[in-house]
Amino acid sequence: MFGDFLKRLTQPDPAPLADADARLALTALLVRVARSDNDYAAAEARRIEDIAAARYGLDATQARDLRSEGEALEREAPDTVRFTRAIKDAVAYEERVGVIEALWQVVLADGKRSDEENALLRLVASLLGVTDTDSHMARQRVARDS
Repeated sequence: MFGDFLKRLTQPDPAPLADADARLALTALLVRVARSDNDYAAAEARRIEDIAAARYGLDATQARDLRSEGEALEREAPDTVRFTRAIKDAVAYEERVGVIEALWQVVLADGKRSDEENALLRLVASLLGVTDTDSHMARQRVARDS
């Protein structure tokens, strides 16, 4: 289903993503983080929809559809590096910090932080080129606003 999209992501020099593809890559990354502890909670799925709706101006149905597509892509995608490379190439640093903030929102949505989630967030932040300090500050903002 997502074969062409995944091929574009795995090219040695992938072209910058179109907005719709960047949305899908980010949503799949959110799903990957939510699933990293093998407990994809309903609160995490709802948070992904809330993030998609707020970030992209989607209504509830569109946000749910994007989450479903992100879940399907995440199942088919071989690794996290391709998502992060595509996102890093598609968005400015400040927006990547926003991506990390969105990922922390998903991690904290179920009220638990697992070692797997923490490790994946550290990896993703590094792959996105986001500093540890900025990732830590993003987590603090999310925890404060929750």
